[in-house]
Amino acid sequence: MTKNSAALLCGTLFGLGLSISQMSNPDKVLAFLNVTGNWDASLVLVMVGALVTLTIAQHFILKRPQPVCDTEFHLPKTDNSIDSRLILGAAIFGIGWGLVGFCPGAVLAALGDGKLEPFLFTLALGAGMMLFSWFHSKK
Repeated sequence: MTKNSAALLCGTLFGLGLSISQMSNPDKVLAFLNVTGNWDASLVLVMVGALVTLTIAQHFILKRPQPVCDTEFHLPKTDNSIDSRLILGAAIFGIGWGLVGFCPGAVLAALGDGKLEPFLFTLALGAGMMLFSWFHSKK
């Protein structure tokens, strides 16, 4: 299996999971985030299922000498530093997610619905990334 076909398979599986679990439905996500009102806790099961699957799969995958489609594992270096950029970025991400009910992964799955909101969110997300790159390159 080539890297591109593996990426296509994983992306398709991820997108299907987001769609089936309704993580790409902003109304469902906003109902999950509404803990003081009519809270919909069903997405907790989605998150727990994902964490259990990852924990089990990662245990076996990292015992392999190398990944299936590469010569080595590319794992992040351990860096436990929490700085103001991380906190600010997480806050902006959380506020944006909480206001509209989309996160970057789920909005890509929602693009297939043909509605305007996911496209607008994707444009705003791209603009935000370009602004970050522009400001970051000025330092």
